[in-house]
Amino acid sequence: MPALSSTMTEGKIVSWVKEEGDAISKGEAVVVVESDKADMDVESFYDGFLAHICVEDGEMATVGAPIAYVAETEAEIPEAEAKAAAASGGGAAPAPAPAAEAPAPAAPAPAPASAPVVNTGRIIATPYAKKLAKKSKIKLETIKGTGLNGRITGEDVEKAAGIAPAAKPAAPAAAPAAAAPSAKPAPEPVTAPAGTATPLPAMQKAVAKNMLPSLSVPVSRVAMPICTDKLDQLYQKLKPKGVTMTALLSKAMGNALAKHPIMFASYHDESQSIVYNDEVNIACAVALDGGLITPVLRNVANTDVYEVGRQWKDLVGKAKSGKLGPADYAGGNFTISNMGMFGVSAFDAILPPGQGAIIAIGAGIKTVVPIDGMIGVKTMMTVNVTADHRHINGDVAAGFLKTLKEVIENPDDLTF
Repeated sequence: MPALSSTMTEGKIVSWVKEEGDAISKGEAVVVVESDKADMDVESFYDGFLAHICVEDGEMATVGAPIAYVAETEAEIPEAEAKAAAASGGGAAPAPAPAAEAPAPAAPAPAPASAPVVNTGRIIATPYAKKLAKKSKIKLETIKGTGLNGRITGEDVEKAAGIAPAAKPAAPAAAPAAAAPSAKPAPEPVTAPAGTATPLPAMQKAVAKNMLPSLSVPVSRVAMPICTDKLDQLYQKLKPKGVTMTALLSKAMGNALAKHPIMFASYHDESQSIVYNDEVNIACAVALDGGLITPVLRNVANTDVYEVGRQWKDLVGKAKSGKLGPADYAGGNFTISNMGMFGVSAFDAILPPGQGAIIAIGAGIKTVVPIDGMIGVKTMMTVNVTADHRHINGDVAAGFLKTLKEVIENPDDLTF
């Protein structure tokens, strides 16, 4: 199991792209692994043959543990299988447990030759789905997967082949599902019965683990309201050109941070020293179904807002499709957490390990304020900085927010 991030200690096999006995080439995707950051393709480091799979789909493995054996030649596959069996403590390679297959008709009807192709990229399917598709002469390219990240399941193939699914066991009499019928529509099924311990997804487990060290860091929190009327006007002009509000705010942060290098510097506990960084690399929090991930926009202060927009669009696309690589979320030295789109007016953010500060951005709210001795309405956004107090004092964080306020309220320079 490879380490796909600096914090990864274990990974989950999402699906094997190759099957035992298949030829593989160096640099070719062999398996999809769920790390603590995202689902990623793992490529082979060698040319050869996938001789034996040690860790099946859905199973976990610690970093460094063998997940498969590769043979250099087809003739050496039995030798690799023997090594795998010896490593597992058995005299011979254990045969995989047979998948519970639904009873199939004697001659399942193959998919029509003219079935439309719905999968044009890499196809992810369970081993049972692949086996059943081959048996039923169904092309996986014509099946739309309903599993995680579009993965094709056995049920998807059964449906495409016209195979009746296996009967599910009846619920116990005392189960909630056996309650008397009601005039109200039945509620959506829950993922697990009440009281059942459900393991955290790998990504959320990593978030929980990584946040614990932050509790030992003394922090200061400084908040400031900022008028966004001019920024909103600029956004309306840039939006048709592909610049999102996240990209625009990131650019504003980058310009302000460049004037306060200590805000994106890191404190090293062992040497009790401050390490300054050459570039402003901003990590932006993105919420996914399995947890939270923070892809990084690099060298934002020296990158024009249009390129920042293009970079962010690319990162979001990768995040949603589970294709972020380690380089996409490593190296951030300042983090933005934006919950304004949810209507949250203000909140505190937890300081990420190894960074000096994180900024929490609330929603822009129409507010009655004094304007030149009169009463007027402005859109006000509250931002809240959480900073490592060991090297960033409250007045330093306040100075940064003052600069940020000037940048956002006079945003013309953001397009240069």
